Amino acid sequence: MSQTDLATLLSPYQLGDLTLKNRLVMAPMTRSRAVEGNVPSPLAATYYTQRASAGLIVSEATQISPQGVGYIRTPGIHSPEQVEGWRRITEAVHAVGGRIFAQLWHVGRISHPDFHGGELPIAPSALLAEGEVFTPQGKKPIVVPRALETEEIPAIVEQYRQAAINAKAAGFDGVEIHGATGYLLDQFLRDGSNQRTDRYGGSIENRARFPLEVTAAVIKVFGAHRVGYKVTPTLPLHSMSDSNPVATFSHLARQLSALCIAYLHVGEAIAGPAAAPTSVERVTPHLRKVFGASLIVNGGYDAASGESALMAGDADLVAYGVPFLTTPDLPERFYRGVPLNPPDFATFYASEKDEVGYTDYPSLESTED
Repeated sequence: MSQTDLATLLSPYQLGDLTLKNRLVMAPMTRSRAVEGNVPSPLAATYYTQRASAGLIVSEATQISPQGVGYIRTPGIHSPEQVEGWRRITEAVHAVGGRIFAQLWHVGRISHPDFHGGELPIAPSALLAEGEVFTPQGKKPIVVPRALETEEIPAIVEQYRQAAINAKAAGFDGVEIHGATGYLLDQFLRDGSNQRTDRYGGSIENRARFPLEVTAAVIKVFGAHRVGYKVTPTLPLHSMSDSNPVATFSHLARQLSALCIAYLHVGEAIAGPAAAPTSVERVTPHLRKVFGASLIVNGGYDAASGESALMAGDADLVAYGVPFLTTPDLPERFYRGVPLNPPDFATFYASEKDEVGYTDYPSLESTED
Protein backbone atom coordinates (compact mmCIF):
# COMPACT_ATOMS: atom_id res chain seq x y z
CA MET A 1 0.00 0.00 0.00
CA SER A 2 1.15 3.55 -0.65
CA GLN A 3 1.10 6.46 1.73
CA THR A 4 -2.06 7.70 -0.03
CA ASP A 5 -3.84 4.47 0.92
CA LEU A 6 -2.77 4.95 4.56
CA ALA A 7 -3.75 8.59 4.89
CA THR A 8 -5.62 8.05 8.15
CA LEU A 9 -3.22 5.62 9.84
CA LEU A 10 -0.26 7.90 9.14
CA SER A 11 -2.04 11.13 10.09
CA PRO A 12 -1.54 13.01 13.39
CA TYR A 13 -4.01 12.39 16.20
CA GLN A 14 -5.00 14.37 19.27
CA LEU A 15 -5.01 12.09 22.33
CA GLY A 16 -6.21 14.22 25.20
CA ASP A 17 -3.72 17.09 25.34
CA LEU A 18 -1.04 15.13 23.46
CA THR A 19 -0.56 15.47 19.70
CA LEU A 20 0.60 12.14 18.29
CA LYS A 21 2.55 12.14 15.02
CA ASN A 22 0.54 9.19 13.66
CA ARG A 23 -2.08 6.67 14.77
CA LEU A 24 0.28 3.74 15.26
CA VAL A 25 0.76 2.59 18.85
CA MET A 26 3.65 0.38 19.87
CA ALA A 27 1.90 -2.27 21.97
CA PRO A 28 3.29 -3.28 25.37
CA MET A 29 5.56 -6.32 24.97
CA THR A 30 7.44 -8.18 27.69
CA ARG A 31 11.03 -8.74 26.55
CA SER A 32 12.61 -10.21 29.73
CA ARG A 33 15.79 -8.18 29.64
CA ALA A 34 15.69 -6.31 32.95
CA VAL A 35 18.86 -6.46 35.03
CA GLU A 36 19.46 -6.99 38.76
CA GLY A 37 16.77 -5.46 40.94
CA ASN A 38 14.27 -5.57 38.06
CA VAL A 39 15.82 -2.38 36.73
CA PRO A 40 15.24 -1.74 33.00
CA SER A 41 18.15 -2.89 30.85
CA PRO A 42 20.69 -0.24 29.81
CA LEU A 43 19.85 -1.39 26.27
CA ALA A 44 16.19 -0.42 26.72
CA ALA A 45 16.86 3.25 25.97
CA THR A 46 18.14 2.22 22.53
CA TYR A 47 15.30 -0.26 22.01
CA TYR A 48 12.54 2.26 22.72
CA THR A 49 14.27 5.15 20.96
CA GLN A 50 14.59 3.05 17.81
CA ARG A 51 10.78 2.75 17.83
CA ALA A 52 9.97 6.33 18.81
CA SER A 53 8.43 7.06 15.40
CA ALA A 54 5.29 5.42 16.78
CA GLY A 55 2.57 7.91 17.61
CA LEU A 56 2.61 6.44 21.10
CA ILE A 57 4.78 3.81 22.80
CA VAL A 58 3.27 1.78 25.64
CA SER A 59 6.07 0.29 27.71
CA GLU A 60 6.46 -3.36 28.50
CA ALA A 61 4.40 -4.46 31.51
CA THR A 62 5.99 -2.90 34.60
CA GLN A 63 5.44 -4.17 38.14
CA ILE A 64 3.85 -1.77 40.59
CA SER A 65 5.36 -3.52 43.65
CA PRO A 66 7.35 -6.60 44.69
CA GLN A 67 3.99 -8.30 45.29
CA GLY A 68 3.16 -7.82 41.61
CA VAL A 69 6.14 -9.81 40.27
CA GLY A 70 5.53 -13.05 38.40
CA TYR A 71 8.24 -13.33 35.76
CA ILE A 72 12.02 -13.19 35.79
CA ARG A 73 13.85 -10.21 34.31
CA THR A 74 10.80 -7.98 34.01
CA PRO A 75 11.10 -4.34 35.10
CA GLY A 76 9.38 -2.64 37.98
CA ILE A 77 8.66 0.94 38.92
CA HIS A 78 8.68 0.70 42.70
CA SER A 79 12.34 1.36 43.64
CA PRO A 80 14.54 4.45 43.18
CA GLU A 81 16.87 2.46 40.90
CA GLN A 82 13.97 1.40 38.68
CA VAL A 83 12.65 4.94 38.47
CA GLU A 84 16.10 6.19 37.46
CA GLY A 85 16.40 3.42 34.87
CA TRP A 86 13.09 4.43 33.33
CA ARG A 87 14.03 8.13 33.45
CA ARG A 88 16.98 7.42 31.15
CA ILE A 89 14.56 5.76 28.74
CA THR A 90 11.90 8.47 28.73
CA GLU A 91 14.53 11.17 28.26
CA ALA A 92 15.96 9.31 25.27
CA VAL A 93 12.51 8.83 23.73
CA HIS A 94 11.57 12.47 24.27
CA ALA A 95 14.88 13.64 22.79
CA VAL A 96 13.81 12.22 19.41
CA GLY A 97 10.22 13.47 19.65
CA GLY A 98 8.54 10.31 20.94
CA ARG A 99 5.71 9.81 23.43
CA ILE A 100 5.71 6.97 25.97
CA PHE A 101 3.24 5.67 28.57
CA ALA A 102 4.13 3.18 31.32
CA GLN A 103 2.00 0.07 31.59
CA LEU A 104 1.27 -0.59 35.28
CA TRP A 105 1.14 -4.31 36.12
CA HIS A 106 0.28 -6.65 38.98
CA VAL A 107 0.24 -10.33 37.97
CA GLY A 108 -1.95 -11.56 40.85
CA ARG A 109 -2.14 -15.35 40.80
CA ILE A 110 0.18 -15.75 37.79
CA SER A 111 3.23 -16.05 40.00
CA HIS A 112 5.00 -18.39 42.41
CA PRO A 113 6.17 -18.38 46.05
CA ASP A 114 9.77 -18.28 44.76
CA PHE A 115 9.18 -14.59 43.96
CA HIS A 116 7.68 -13.82 47.36
CA GLY A 117 9.92 -15.34 50.02
CA GLY A 118 7.79 -18.47 50.15
CA GLU A 119 4.48 -16.58 50.50
CA LEU A 120 1.61 -17.46 48.18
CA PRO A 121 0.67 -15.12 45.32
CA ILE A 122 -2.57 -13.23 45.86
CA ALA A 123 -5.81 -13.22 43.85
CA PRO A 124 -9.51 -12.43 44.25
CA SER A 125 -10.21 -16.12 44.93
CA ALA A 126 -8.13 -19.21 45.72
CA LEU A 127 -8.52 -20.68 42.23
CA LEU A 128 -5.71 -22.34 40.30
CA ALA A 129 -4.70 -21.06 36.88
CA GLU A 130 -3.19 -23.71 34.64
CA GLY A 131 0.32 -23.15 33.37
CA GLU A 132 3.91 -22.58 34.40
CA VAL A 133 6.05 -19.58 35.27
CA PHE A 134 9.77 -18.98 34.94
CA THR A 135 11.11 -18.36 38.44
CA PRO A 136 14.66 -17.59 39.61
CA GLN A 137 14.90 -21.33 40.37
CA GLY A 138 13.63 -22.43 36.96
CA LYS A 139 10.30 -23.24 35.32
CA LYS A 140 7.62 -24.24 37.86
CA PRO A 141 3.85 -24.83 37.87
CA ILE A 142 1.59 -21.98 38.94
CA VAL A 143 0.26 -22.61 42.46
CA VAL A 144 -3.14 -22.08 44.08
CA PRO A 145 -3.09 -18.44 45.25
CA ARG A 146 -4.28 -16.90 48.49
CA ALA A 147 -7.59 -15.01 48.33
CA LEU A 148 -7.21 -11.39 49.39
CA GLU A 149 -9.04 -10.25 52.51
CA THR A 150 -11.39 -7.34 51.88
CA GLU A 151 -9.36 -5.03 54.11
CA GLU A 152 -6.17 -5.74 52.09
CA ILE A 153 -7.50 -4.31 48.84
CA PRO A 154 -7.04 -0.58 49.61
CA ALA A 155 -3.32 -1.21 50.12
CA ILE A 156 -3.06 -2.59 46.58
CA VAL A 157 -4.93 0.43 45.22
CA GLU A 158 -2.26 2.46 46.99
CA GLN A 159 0.46 0.43 45.25
CA TYR A 160 -1.01 1.50 41.90
CA ARG A 161 -1.19 5.14 43.03
CA GLN A 162 2.43 5.10 44.17
CA ALA A 163 3.50 3.43 40.93
CA ALA A 164 1.80 6.24 39.01
CA ILE A 165 3.68 8.78 41.14
CA ASN A 166 6.90 6.96 40.31
CA ALA A 167 6.03 6.86 36.61
CA LYS A 168 5.49 10.61 36.65
CA ALA A 169 8.83 11.09 38.40
CA ALA A 170 10.45 8.91 35.74
CA GLY A 171 9.18 11.24 33.01
CA PHE A 172 6.47 9.12 31.41
CA ASP A 173 3.83 11.03 29.45
CA GLY A 174 1.09 8.94 31.03
CA VAL A 175 0.19 5.45 32.17
CA GLU A 176 -1.78 2.50 30.87
CA ILE A 177 -3.40 0.32 33.53
CA HIS A 178 -2.94 -3.37 32.70
CA GLY A 179 -6.41 -4.82 33.13
CA ALA A 180 -5.86 -7.62 30.63
CA THR A 181 -4.37 -11.06 29.92
CA GLY A 182 -5.52 -12.78 33.11
CA TYR A 183 -3.57 -10.62 35.56
CA LEU A 184 -4.88 -9.18 38.84
CA LEU A 185 -7.41 -6.60 37.65
CA ASP A 186 -8.70 -8.98 34.99
CA GLN A 187 -8.97 -11.70 37.66
CA PHE A 188 -11.26 -9.46 39.72
CA LEU A 189 -13.40 -8.46 36.75
CA ARG A 190 -14.18 -11.83 35.17
CA ASP A 191 -16.47 -14.26 36.99
CA GLY A 192 -14.42 -17.30 35.99
CA SER A 193 -11.69 -16.15 38.39
CA ASN A 194 -13.69 -14.18 40.95
CA GLN A 195 -15.90 -16.12 43.36
CA ARG A 196 -15.91 -13.54 46.14
CA THR A 197 -19.01 -12.83 48.21
CA ASP A 198 -17.96 -9.41 49.55
CA ARG A 199 -18.34 -6.01 47.86
CA TYR A 200 -15.68 -7.03 45.28
CA GLY A 201 -17.49 -10.14 44.01
CA GLY A 202 -20.77 -11.42 42.65
CA SER A 203 -22.42 -8.78 40.45
CA ILE A 204 -20.68 -7.12 37.53
CA GLU A 205 -20.76 -3.85 39.47
CA ASN A 206 -18.96 -5.45 42.39
CA ARG A 207 -16.38 -7.22 40.24
CA ALA A 208 -15.57 -3.96 38.45
CA ARG A 209 -15.18 -2.08 41.73
CA PHE A 210 -11.47 -2.79 42.29
CA PRO A 211 -10.39 -1.94 38.70
CA LEU A 212 -12.35 1.31 38.92
CA GLU A 213 -10.87 2.18 42.32
CA VAL A 214 -7.41 1.66 40.84
CA THR A 215 -8.25 3.87 37.86
CA ALA A 216 -9.59 6.65 40.09
CA ALA A 217 -6.42 6.53 42.20
CA VAL A 218 -4.15 6.78 39.15
CA ILE A 219 -6.21 9.63 37.71
CA LYS A 220 -5.47 11.65 40.85
CA VAL A 221 -1.78 11.46 39.94
CA PHE A 222 -1.74 11.98 36.17
CA GLY A 223 -5.15 13.44 35.35
CA ALA A 224 -7.69 11.46 33.36
CA HIS A 225 -6.34 12.74 30.02
CA ARG A 226 -3.03 10.89 30.61
CA VAL A 227 -4.50 7.52 31.69
CA GLY A 228 -5.42 4.53 29.51
CA TYR A 229 -6.77 1.07 30.36
CA LYS A 230 -6.17 -2.22 28.55
CA VAL A 231 -8.58 -5.18 28.34
CA THR A 232 -8.65 -8.53 26.54
CA PRO A 233 -12.34 -9.47 26.78
CA THR A 234 -12.28 -12.89 25.10
CA LEU A 235 -8.74 -14.09 25.74
CA PRO A 236 -8.75 -17.46 27.59
CA LEU A 237 -5.05 -17.29 28.52
CA HIS A 238 -4.25 -18.17 32.15
CA SER A 239 -7.53 -20.09 32.57
CA MET A 240 -9.61 -16.93 32.18
CA SER A 241 -13.31 -16.90 31.32
CA ASP A 242 -16.47 -14.90 31.83
CA SER A 243 -20.10 -15.98 31.53
CA ASN A 244 -21.11 -12.78 29.70
CA PRO A 245 -18.13 -10.82 28.40
CA VAL A 246 -20.25 -8.34 26.44
CA ALA A 247 -22.13 -7.30 29.58
CA THR A 248 -19.05 -7.40 31.83
CA PHE A 249 -16.73 -5.37 29.63
CA SER A 250 -19.46 -3.00 28.45
CA HIS A 251 -20.14 -2.08 32.08
CA LEU A 252 -16.44 -1.49 32.70
CA ALA A 253 -16.13 0.59 29.52
CA ARG A 254 -19.10 2.78 30.48
CA GLN A 255 -17.62 3.44 33.91
CA LEU A 256 -14.16 4.17 32.48
CA SER A 257 -15.78 6.53 30.00
CA ALA A 258 -17.51 8.31 32.89
CA LEU A 259 -14.08 8.77 34.49
CA CYS A 260 -13.00 10.52 31.24
CA ILE A 261 -9.79 8.52 30.74
CA ALA A 262 -7.84 9.12 27.54
CA TYR A 263 -8.28 5.74 25.91
CA LEU A 264 -9.43 2.15 26.12
CA HIS A 265 -6.99 -0.36 24.59
CA VAL A 266 -8.75 -3.55 23.46
CA GLY A 267 -6.79 -6.68 22.61
CA GLU A 268 -9.00 -8.93 20.52
CA ALA A 269 -8.43 -10.81 17.28
CA ILE A 270 -9.17 -8.82 14.16
CA ALA A 271 -12.48 -9.44 12.39
CA GLY A 272 -12.93 -9.82 8.65
CA PRO A 273 -11.94 -12.15 5.79
CA ALA A 274 -8.34 -12.53 6.97
CA ALA A 275 -9.33 -13.43 10.51
CA ALA A 276 -9.23 -16.97 11.85
CA PRO A 277 -12.72 -18.46 12.24
CA THR A 278 -14.10 -18.34 15.78
CA SER A 279 -17.39 -18.98 17.53
CA VAL A 280 -16.64 -16.33 20.17
CA GLU A 281 -18.53 -13.05 19.75
CA ARG A 282 -16.22 -10.06 19.39
CA VAL A 283 -16.68 -7.59 22.21
CA THR A 284 -14.83 -4.66 20.64
CA PRO A 285 -17.82 -3.34 18.61
CA HIS A 286 -19.91 -3.20 21.79
CA LEU A 287 -17.18 -1.27 23.61
CA ARG A 288 -16.93 1.19 20.73
CA LYS A 289 -20.57 2.09 21.28
CA VAL A 290 -20.31 2.77 25.02
CA PHE A 291 -16.79 4.18 25.48
CA GLY A 292 -16.76 7.87 24.62
CA ALA A 293 -13.05 8.61 24.27
CA SER A 294 -10.30 7.15 22.06
CA LEU A 295 -10.34 3.43 21.28
CA ILE A 296 -7.15 1.52 20.46
CA VAL A 297 -7.54 -1.84 18.72
CA ASN A 298 -4.89 -4.55 18.87
CA GLY A 299 -4.96 -8.07 17.48
CA GLY A 300 -3.23 -9.04 14.25
CA TYR A 301 -3.64 -5.84 12.25
CA ASP A 302 -1.42 -4.98 9.30
CA ALA A 303 -1.22 -1.68 7.43
CA ALA A 304 -4.31 -2.30 5.30
CA SER A 305 -6.55 -3.65 8.04
CA GLY A 306 -5.41 -0.92 10.42
CA GLU A 307 -6.35 1.75 7.89
CA SER A 308 -9.67 0.03 7.24
CA ALA A 309 -10.53 -0.06 10.96
CA LEU A 310 -9.85 3.66 11.24
CA MET A 311 -11.73 4.55 8.06
CA ALA A 312 -14.75 2.51 9.19
CA GLY A 313 -14.81 4.34 12.52
CA ASP A 314 -14.16 1.11 14.43
CA ALA A 315 -11.14 2.61 16.22
CA ASP A 316 -9.09 5.77 16.60
CA LEU A 317 -5.63 4.20 16.94
CA VAL A 318 -4.13 0.82 16.07
CA ALA A 319 -1.59 -0.99 18.25
CA TYR A 320 1.08 -3.21 16.71
CA GLY A 321 3.11 -5.72 18.70
CA VAL A 322 5.34 -8.08 16.71
CA PRO A 323 5.56 -5.68 13.73
CA PHE A 324 7.10 -3.02 16.00
CA LEU A 325 9.31 -5.58 17.73
CA THR A 326 10.87 -6.66 14.44
CA THR A 327 10.67 -3.39 12.54
CA PRO A 328 11.78 -0.34 14.54
CA ASP A 329 10.84 2.09 11.76
CA LEU A 330 7.39 0.60 11.19
CA PRO A 331 5.61 3.85 10.19
CA GLU A 332 8.29 4.51 7.55
CA ARG A 333 7.94 0.95 6.18
CA PHE A 334 4.18 1.41 5.96
CA TYR A 335 4.68 4.80 4.27
CA ARG A 336 7.01 3.37 1.64
CA GLY A 337 5.08 0.11 1.25
CA VAL A 338 8.17 -2.05 1.77
CA PRO A 339 8.41 -5.42 3.60
CA LEU A 340 8.90 -5.69 7.34
CA ASN A 341 11.76 -7.57 9.00
CA PRO A 342 10.98 -11.25 9.65
CA PRO A 343 10.58 -12.19 13.35
CA ASP A 344 13.09 -14.32 15.23
CA PHE A 345 10.76 -15.97 17.75
CA ALA A 346 13.63 -17.63 19.64
CA THR A 347 14.91 -14.21 20.80
CA PHE A 348 11.61 -12.54 21.73
CA TYR A 349 12.54 -13.09 25.38
CA ALA A 350 15.98 -13.02 27.01
CA SER A 351 18.71 -14.48 24.82
CA GLU A 352 22.38 -15.25 25.48
CA LYS A 353 23.27 -11.78 24.25
CA ASP A 354 20.52 -9.34 25.21
CA GLU A 355 20.99 -7.18 22.14
CA VAL A 356 20.19 -10.12 19.84
CA GLY A 357 16.56 -9.93 18.78
CA TYR A 358 16.22 -6.70 20.76
CA THR A 359 18.21 -3.77 19.41
CA ASP A 360 19.71 -5.40 16.31
CA TYR A 361 16.68 -5.46 13.98
CA PRO A 362 17.66 -3.19 11.06
CA SER A 363 15.94 -0.01 9.98
CA LEU A 364 15.66 1.03 6.34
CA GLU A 365 18.23 3.74 6.98
CA SER A 366 20.78 1.20 8.23
CA THR A 367 20.25 -1.13 5.28
CA GLU A 368 20.55 1.72 2.77
CA ASP A 369 23.88 3.00 4.13
